[in-house]
Amino acid sequence: MTESLPAVSRTAVGVAALRAYESSRPDRLFDDPYAAAFVEAGRSVLPDAGRGGAQAGLGSLFYAQIVIRTRFFDDYLLGAGCGQVVLLAAGLDTRAFRLAWPPGTRLFELDLPEVLAFKDGVLAEQRATPACERAVVRADLREDWATALRGAGFDPAAPTAWLAEGLLIYLSYEDAERLLTTVGELSAPGSRVSFEHRPADSASSLFSRARETEGGEHVTGLWLGGLRDTGPEWLAAHGWQPSTVTRADVAAGYGRPSEDDAAAGGFVTAVR
Repeated sequence: MTESLPAVSRTAVGVAALRAYESSRPDRLFDDPYAAAFVEAGRSVLPDAGRGGAQAGLGSLFYAQIVIRTRFFDDYLLGAGCGQVVLLAAGLDTRAFRLAWPPGTRLFELDLPEVLAFKDGVLAEQRATPACERAVVRADLREDWATALRGAGFDPAAPTAWLAEGLLIYLSYEDAERLLTTVGELSAPGSRVSFEHRPADSASSLFSRARETEGGEHVTGLWLGGLRDTGPEWLAAHGWQPSTVTRADVAAGYGRPSEDDAAAGGFVTAVR
């Protein structure tokens, strides 16, 4: 089943391994009860997933970043105050199942058909039940995904909380710009969007360290840069009011240490 996953989507199994490890900690920042099942189902892709992965190799490099961003985006979505939520490139995220959504919340998960087939197969085996109204939208975000989203019941007139977690770096500048332009066209006043923001120096540092780590070239070879370090400025020029926060500040708020370059990287959140 996992053999059909595109290369860029196989990284989601590695991220699930880190979420599974965090969920096992007594001081965990979140609890993802399905992450371990994704890891087990994905061993044909990443045989070592979950075996000390948070302490060694790429796992140790990305662990703090993945954990902090997961909790930050959890809090962002629940605090957005929008009854309509769209997860762009949802991957193996299980927020539809594990978060306490307000009554009436409608959540749309967009990703490639192969990814969503793998995901829903595992969730069905776990007999998982969503905590909100969940719609699965099979689409390539580099193509016309808006039509598929509308066809699934998305309402452009309703304020929406958009999330592009771990996505933009895998897109070219042009594809990232096209994606966010479409998001803007579908966003009613009061809508919100959030994604990672990594200034140029910080991005270069992470790329270098990941490339020098065993197996890292399989990840860095997929990175195309997205909006690079221009995310907040791009949003401000296209009808959004952005704000940024460093990962170091977010980590401190959660009582967690952050890695060396966390002060340079962080998150951008914007309101339409």
